[in-house]
Parts: sequence; C-alpha cells; structure tokens
Amino acid sequence: MDTPWLTSEQLAAWVRFIGVVELLPGVLDSQLRRDAQLTHFDYYVLAQLSEAPQHTLRMTALASRTAATLARLSHVVQRLEARGLVERFPCPQDRRATNARLTEQGWRKVQESAPGHVDTVREYVVDALTPEQLTQLASISAALLRKLDPGNDRAEIYRRYDPL
Repeated sequence: MDTPWLTSEQLAAWVRFIGVVELLPGVLDSQLRRDAQLTHFDYYVLAQLSEAPQHTLRMTALASRTAATLARLSHVVQRLEARGLVERFPCPQDRRATNARLTEQGWRKVQESAPGHVDTVREYVVDALTPEQLTQLASISAALLRKLDPGNDRAEIYRRYDPL
C-alpha cells in the first residue's frame, strides 16, 4: 500500500502543531512549579475537584476527567493527600469505590494558584491569537477531539464552558 505522504503545507502545519504540543506543557508546568509548587497535572486534578459538587469525585470519575490511569492518579492523589490538599474516603453509595475530596487547604491552593495559571494561559495562548484565531482554535480543537474521542466519553469535560 502506498503511503499518502504529507504535502509541504500539511507538513508545515503538522510540525508547528507538534511544536505547540511539545512546548506548551513545559511552560505551564514551569509556572506552576515555580509559583505554586504544583505540577500542571497536580493543578489539573485539584481544578477538577474544585469544580465538582462538594469538591468530591469518585477516583474513577477523576481518572476519566484527567485522562489518567487509576495507577497514575492514585500516585498523584497520594502526594496531594500527604500535603493536605486532598483526602480520600470510601464512597458512601458503593463501599468498593473511593472518593477524592478537595480539603479546605486544597481549595485555598486552587484559589491562590489559579490567577498565575490563567495569566500564563493568557500570555502564551489567548493573547497570542486574534479573536478570530481563537474561534478557529476552538473549532479545530473540537474537530480533533471528535477524532481522538469518537465515543464522546470526555465530551462533557470539553463542552462545559461552551457559550449557551
């Protein structure tokens, strides 16, 4: 079978996109480590809990929201728990399941960390684009997510901020 090689225009777009995929996580991680002593993934876990009812999610739901394996998530939550930012407890509805809840200290950490994180997102993504480009980015990302998540398993996570 002959491989349909990328055109020069397709290759230029692909290489630039990969550059963003490779560089942006490091920028976000560096800012959060410097200013909040959190990794970007730590912050993402805390943010997901901060937006949940009673700041609580089942570990399986939290793993789904963060696209993490339960093993990776358990390791991260254990570290956050040791810092007093998260607590785990048996799920009252299903004793076989475990819930994770943001503590008061964890809630304060999210509130203290969010402004710097938003400033970094704004500096490196939002403010680098025109309003039209930002709309295009949302549309392009939605198209890629439809391909990457064909079952729409994570659609709720990506659409919760959509304008009504």
